[in-house]
Amino acid sequence: MDYRYRKNSDRQKPEQKLPKTDQTSNCRKARLKALKILERMDRTEAQLREKLLQAEFSPELVEDAIAYVKSYGYIDDERYVRNYIEYRREQKSRRQLEQELQYRKGVPQELIQKVYEDLEPADEKPLIRRFLEKKGYRPEITDEKTRRKLIAALLRKGFRMGDVLAVLRETDGWS
Repeated sequence: MDYRYRKNSDRQKPEQKLPKTDQTSNCRKARLKALKILERMDRTEAQLREKLLQAEFSPELVEDAIAYVKSYGYIDDERYVRNYIEYRREQKSRRQLEQELQYRKGVPQELIQKVYEDLEPADEKPLIRRFLEKKGYRPEITDEKTRRKLIAALLRKGFRMGDVLAVLRETDGWS
């Protein structure tokens, strides 16, 4: 019987001690659930932990399942961060990627910094140019108010002020 279709009254309460066979059975279920979750897509350790806890496994079983999949190399936060950055660095700023990884994916800031140190630095100026083109920026007809709004939008996207001003200087000689 699949655990998702049982009624809440059928589930044992966490404070009850389970017999040894039930404990190993639940351990096996948690490991299988972890493998099934990772089967669909790569995830961080924090995301997997959250999914397993949502499936109402005890914290001990969750930690056991995570250790199990880690031992086989199915979960590796450093690999995940490297792939995430390499795939998205052409669309988003460094700061935006860092925030997504840290707050949405649950990756520690130290690991993100370590991966960025290993990767070659990316020039964000082409991304800024593409954003300006997308917004229809034309230096000869854009007024000061619109220019300031574009700068503010770029800063909110995580681009550095120096890069934004450098691109604007290149395109229209603005200072």
